[in-house]
Amino acid sequence: MSVREMDARRLTDAVAKLYVQACLVLPEPVKAKLYAFGNPYIIENFERNGIIPLCQDTGMAAVYLEVGQDVHLTGDIPAAVDEGVRRAVKEGYLRSSIVADPLRRQNTGDNTPALLYTDLVPGDRVKVTVVPRGFGCENKARVAMLAPADGVEGVKAFVLETAKLAVPDACPPVSIGVGLGGSFDRAAYLAKKATLRDGPNPDPYYAQLESALYEQTKKFSFGVHILAAPTHIAGLPCAVSIGCHSLRYASEEL
Repeated sequence: MSVREMDARRLTDAVAKLYVQACLVLPEPVKAKLYAFGNPYIIENFERNGIIPLCQDTGMAAVYLEVGQDVHLTGDIPAAVDEGVRRAVKEGYLRSSIVADPLRRQNTGDNTPALLYTDLVPGDRVKVTVVPRGFGCENKARVAMLAPADGVEGVKAFVLETAKLAVPDACPPVSIGVGLGGSFDRAAYLAKKATLRDGPNPDPYYAQLESALYEQTKKFSFGVHILAAPTHIAGLPCAVSIGCHSLRYASEEL
């Protein structure tokens, strides 16, 4: 089978465009959920899409690449992604919020480096998704290394506790992403991705669990989504990621 060649500089163009788009224009599925929730002040804010950023915190750029196994990307991929972020910040007048070191706190001045996640998938295409992660919500994320004996009731209790602690500072209504299984770090990765999923879980067991959790959070959330992965017999990692009402993301397939 032939391999498709792609210059990594195409990622620069895509990331630059998608980052600005994500900061200015709320995705249609999120708009629909907010209309259903019915808060007039929030609706007034997002109806100004495309004019000013939805939030002053234009976030830490999380860039997800789904790379087809039949694609050969040439060039420096992380550098190409960071250049896209750098260009978006300049052209979109976005806030620079990234410090080069967590303790010495010197701002990098251009919102780089991005958080870069890569998954191999079938095919010869590359899907680019840019998610501005504001830290009002990010600071409310939590991970618990539950015991297997805690079971589903332990998961429910941790998710609900985290959601209730987050609400006062996370600009509700919120999106609640839950990552289960894997390891300490994998659960957190799954939780962040889960906030972006639309529609019920394809697994009926988890669809029912999502519904039960939503029933207990629907006064301040517009959805609970779960992603699960295999894990060790001795563990039950559980992570919760919160997305504010301006749940921002944008995608393109190259």
